[in-house]
Amino acid sequence: MSRFEMRLPDVGEGVAEAEIVEWFVAVGDRVTPDTVVAEVLTDKATVEVSAPVDGVVAELHGEPGDVLAVGGDLIAIDTDTPGNAEAGSEPGHASSAGGDTPGPMPNDTASDTASGTAVEAPVPARPPGERAAAAPAVRARATSLGIDLSSIAGTGPDGRVVHGDLDQELLRRIDASTGGQPAARPAPATSDGVSTPVRGLRRRIAERLSAAWNDIPHITYVDDVDVTEVERLRRELNDRPTNDGVHLTLLPFLARALVLAVADQPRLNAHYDHASETLTTFAAVHIGIATQTDDGLLVPVVRHGESLGLRNMASEIGRVTAAAREGSARREELGGSTITVTSLGALGGLVTTPIINPPEVAIIGVNKIETRPVWRDGTVQPRQVMNLSSSFDHRMVDGWDAATFVQRIKALLETPALLFVDER
Repeated sequence: MSRFEMRLPDVGEGVAEAEIVEWFVAVGDRVTPDTVVAEVLTDKATVEVSAPVDGVVAELHGEPGDVLAVGGDLIAIDTDTPGNAEAGSEPGHASSAGGDTPGPMPNDTASDTASGTAVEAPVPARPPGERAAAAPAVRARATSLGIDLSSIAGTGPDGRVVHGDLDQELLRRIDASTGGQPAARPAPATSDGVSTPVRGLRRRIAERLSAAWNDIPHITYVDDVDVTEVERLRRELNDRPTNDGVHLTLLPFLARALVLAVADQPRLNAHYDHASETLTTFAAVHIGIATQTDDGLLVPVVRHGESLGLRNMASEIGRVTAAAREGSARREELGGSTITVTSLGALGGLVTTPIINPPEVAIIGVNKIETRPVWRDGTVQPRQVMNLSSSFDHRMVDGWDAATFVQRIKALLETPALLFVDER
């Protein structure tokens, strides 16, 4: 019997690492090809990983919450087929052509030093000023911690900086600041607090939002929209019998207005790459729909909104958001948006300050509809009004452009017949 070291596969383009969410096997369990052994979480999606060979699980390399680099040891299997590692080899350090592959990197990594002296700073992995390779979540965390990635010797594939490298740098700084002595822990504020490790999707959400808030200079523009007429039209359309079973909400009307407004200002349907200082605009309008799920916020994508009619738009919004809530959304349905809409429905409040979904440059926030007294045609009339709270990347979008964009959406919603007329 030989030992087969199964390594974390490449689970998506641009993915450098993944967090172990759950093990589906234990040591001693028999597995066959395609037996699902673990669920891992990347920056983009949750992925199930299957065994590649027949055999018996000999070792699990990591615990839920640990972060593995792509190519790092995931699980050891004793098999009758040819193995790829000696049975006595150390877990997490299988030999490869490129040298040792790093194993799991838990968030709370222990210090490599047992003495009371401060740890020496790591040798830079690259010349000063050269951009370090790292996943967006790692780059965001480094920014929030004030760590210069170019000073970190990455242990990930091809020298990528991974979360474990940041953990080690933090430990080095703590040791240096305390003269090698353990830092005193502050007394808890209360004795009845409950500490819960932040893991899985919630940690990814925290990392992405921190990156967006720290890296993007937001400008938020708020204006009210009289939706009385579009709401009247919506109700009339819903009262008509149809065979598709689609119930129209306000969201597909807003998405249609967004598509038309983007046609006038294509720079807002774009991705901005700060590293290369490049703005990429898109002809296709892929609309992200911020969706609350039991596990946290996800952004499923309605693709090619520019080619969808109102009812098809409503149907597709319903399909992708339902898939996100049920946990059945495909990986490609959870990425690639070019502009995002966020709405809390009846909980929408009067004003919000939505955070941009990077690398996009704009997000449209929908607040609740309420009846307000409005001076109109010489009299005070009750009108249905809501606010749009929209945020823009001020590096790419000037205030004038942001206001013009929102005003265009406002005009389309206030005169809904224009939603069905291509004026270009």
